Amino acid sequence: MAVVTKIRHTLELIKFSHTVFALPFALAAYFVATGGHWDSTTLLWVMACLVLARTSAMAFNRLADAKIDQDNPRTRQRHLPAGLLSRRFVMGLTLISGVGFVLAARQLNLLAFWLAPFCLAVLYLYSLTKRFTHYTQLFLGLALGLAPVGATIAVLGKITLSSIILGLAVLFWVAGFDLLYSLQDINFDRQHQVHSLPVKLGERRTFWLSRIFHAVFFGLLLLYGQQVSFGEVYWIGCGISAIFLVYQHFTLRNDLQKIQAAFFTANGLLSIFFLAFVLGDLYL
Repeated sequence: MAVVTKIRHTLELIKFSHTVFALPFALAAYFVATGGHWDSTTLLWVMACLVLARTSAMAFNRLADAKIDQDNPRTRQRHLPAGLLSRRFVMGLTLISGVGFVLAARQLNLLAFWLAPFCLAVLYLYSLTKRFTHYTQLFLGLALGLAPVGATIAVLGKITLSSIILGLAVLFWVAGFDLLYSLQDINFDRQHQVHSLPVKLGERRTFWLSRIFHAVFFGLLLLYGQQVSFGEVYWIGCGISAIFLVYQHFTLRNDLQKIQAAFFTANGLLSIFFLAFVLGDLYL
């Protein structure tokens, strides 16, 4: 039972369930890059890279934020402040999954291998940005936006314009919803000199900036569809994505207590539906 409990705590530590946000966009880029002719071996290595990179980044984030999490009433029950997992264990998880990511990238191609350490550097940097810049949400978006570009490199051994467009779309999507999520801690962050855009802008302007970011995200999805020459199935998917975006902002406009429904449900479903409609356009 102790092993099962530790596995459960580890999955909670890295918020494994949040993989649903970036993974579908990375898989969409992968299938687009294959032109519909994918192979299971490459797909498994791509999945391994995504999971390992994210695990290493989240473990590092928990290490970097342990003191902040301990002081914040909303987060002091997380695994390191609460003593559910040791710093030594989380440090080992960071290192092993990081090395595993680089080795998994080597199974794909040389470009993926050489860029893997730089990818990790960006992922780790995000966890430190709240100490010196207000633009932390953009760094988080960049970290997740690398996933579609990396998935394309895994298949083609090069960076394509379409993957950059999709990566930018993910950047603005993630930054937009993290702006809203960060409003939960705006008072704590102000008192403890934790930097973020909500701290810099205030609540009202943060809502507006989130809407702008999500409008940019939607525009980039349209541009991505044109670049890849998708058909009507994809455009229907874009329409559904817009509905989820509107629902998210409508739900939170006066009540941040509904952040769980807006953050997890709307964004999780948006990413899953996006992948489904990309696959539908490729294979139907």
